[in-house]
Amino acid sequence: MIGARDMAFPRLNAFGFWIFLFGGILLYFSYVAGEGLAGHGSAPDVGWFAYAPLTERAFSRGTSTDYWILSIILAGIGTTASAINTIATIISMRCKGMTLGRMPLFVWLMLVVSSMVLFAMPPLTAGQIMLLLDRYLGAHFFDTQAGGSAVLWQHFFWLFGHPEVYILMLPGFACASEIIPVFSRKPMFGRPAMIGATIGIGMVSTSVWAHHMFSVGMSASSNIFFAASSMVVGIPTGIKIFNWLGTMYGGKIRFATPMLFCIAFLFQFLIAGLTGIMLAVTPFDWQVTDSYFVVAHFHYVLLGGLMFTLFGAIYYWFPKATGKMLSETLGKWHFWLLVIGFHLTFDTLHFAGLMGMPRRVYTYAAGRGWMGSIWSQPSA
Repeated sequence: MIGARDMAFPRLNAFGFWIFLFGGILLYFSYVAGEGLAGHGSAPDVGWFAYAPLTERAFSRGTSTDYWILSIILAGIGTTASAINTIATIISMRCKGMTLGRMPLFVWLMLVVSSMVLFAMPPLTAGQIMLLLDRYLGAHFFDTQAGGSAVLWQHFFWLFGHPEVYILMLPGFACASEIIPVFSRKPMFGRPAMIGATIGIGMVSTSVWAHHMFSVGMSASSNIFFAASSMVVGIPTGIKIFNWLGTMYGGKIRFATPMLFCIAFLFQFLIAGLTGIMLAVTPFDWQVTDSYFVVAHFHYVLLGGLMFTLFGAIYYWFPKATGKMLSETLGKWHFWLLVIGFHLTFDTLHFAGLMGMPRRVYTYAAGRGWMGSIWSQPSA
């Protein structure tokens, strides 16, 4: 897209890919060689957030968690190498006449994503190293019984974990920014605003991590800061949604499969953003934290947002990559089954969460009020 013959550092590009792949293989190797409470061949069983002290040796015996730690470190190194390479290529390898102002939106979004990776991956890697030191050298960073802090792990994890949501979503935004103008037969509406909004998301997203931690007992000033930053990050995202709609307005829209996926993405990501603003309100967050309302919000972002844009991208770029068109009939069957199934699955979880249904619980007692009307009250 920028007229470069290759990446700035081709060997670094290969290194980043292979070390990332090896990190993934190492994670799944724990299914074969890892040892947990269930014996040999046990998968890491500490949740994707791996909250301490659950991951300390006292509560997570065996080697499965160690495989998880090492695989995350290696995958993080591969991701960081690829991000450095992408930034160097975009900054220094553009063809003559390809100024920053003329760069495609897709390239702008990948530049911001790669920059965010450089800020988000080091805290996760540092947390993993500290956890490894806890487990084998008695460092006690997260061991609460020896003066450590379980909340410290949450800060390290979410300092990565929330920017990571935008690291995942911005490539989806990039795909939508390529597809919507083509099938609207109009240039992108408000292109400079789209670039500014992308940069704004990249900057503000680094200051919202602790809105996952309103219930841990932070100070009032911390709650206010993270609540405000969580609301502010919705502004550039809203700008993007209005610009995508502005591109469609007055255009000759062709409802091909890629465009259908992008239209569904706009609707579903709008709902995800609105529930995100609700979760930024600290008193409301206290009521629904660790409930299925949060599960619904999370899946509206990553499934309703990211997955739909990626499917749209597959249908859009597959003919360009292979020279063969995918079946439009099967594509529309795929779209309608997925969008109906998605809403049947995740719409109802908002209501279950509002009624008090908790996440991270493997079974539920009867008579809690989570299976009846939305207006029914949970029993005491």
